[in-house]
Amino acid sequence: MPSKSIDHAFTAPSLRSAASDPTYAGALSFMRRRYGKDLTDVDAVVLGIPFDAATSNRPGARFGPQAIRRASAIFDNDPQYPFARDLFERMAVIDYGDVLLDYGRHQETPARIESVALEIIASGAYLLGLGGDHFVTWPLLKAHAARHGPLALVHFDAHQDTWDDDGARIDHGSFVARAVREGVIDASRSIQIGIRTQAPEDFGIRILLGHEVEDMSAQAIADAILDHVGTAACYLTFDIDCLDPAFAPGTGTPVAGGPSSAKILSVLRKLGGLDIRGSDVVEVAPAYDNADITAIAGATIAMYMLGLKAERMAAAR
Repeated sequence: MPSKSIDHAFTAPSLRSAASDPTYAGALSFMRRRYGKDLTDVDAVVLGIPFDAATSNRPGARFGPQAIRRASAIFDNDPQYPFARDLFERMAVIDYGDVLLDYGRHQETPARIESVALEIIASGAYLLGLGGDHFVTWPLLKAHAARHGPLALVHFDAHQDTWDDDGARIDHGSFVARAVREGVIDASRSIQIGIRTQAPEDFGIRILLGHEVEDMSAQAIADAILDHVGTAACYLTFDIDCLDPAFAPGTGTPVAGGPSSAKILSVLRKLGGLDIRGSDVVEVAPAYDNADITAIAGATIAMYMLGLKAERMAAAR
């Protein structure tokens, strides 16, 4: 096996090199990308945020980054479907590891996440976050808005996350309300997809309800997103409970009646026209998973996010 290597997450000769680790062995980074903190000439960064103290139902999403990285080993650096390209041939990506959080000082968590995100974004790299519960999107949004200004939010979820917020809560169900009130997102250009619960406020955000998503084609859903967001700079956040529990049982607040992973992946594939400045996948809680169903879905969604970035970079050259 002279052409094979192992532990590519540490031994990769370059940030664009392909890995050849067996899928069942080797150090686990996201898609075998090299671990590192050096942001020089890096196009995209994967950052784990192992936090779940903001959950209102079942905890466990602090183990989400580990599970997503483990599931991503199945992507063995062949040309990735459906992008038909080696995502890393021209896009330098590192796995930055995880944000270090003190489990006894939760009030320090938002600033810590934001600080690490600001450092990454300031380098010009695209940031892909792996949660963690959905509260982690709040400091990520703040960091992105500090660089890009108010962003359109493209939000896949079963929940609106617009519950009452006093500006100080650490709560995965109120970050959208806070983001609107503090001018971090532009509600008029934002859209939520897959909502299957009722919240007291929508802030004028466009909503595609679960039963509407069921009746729409993937193309119609994508068109609705593209038409509503337009050319605005946007942030893409994907709560894995957007998917029906049949396709994502490993999450803290599952809601029946959601779309399949196949349908939503088809939607994501069609969003190449969006100006996505950053993204995250959150709420994977592997303790409730079965055969890594949810982790595989989360890893695939994250891979699609990098795929869209790789395509946009290629088109710009």
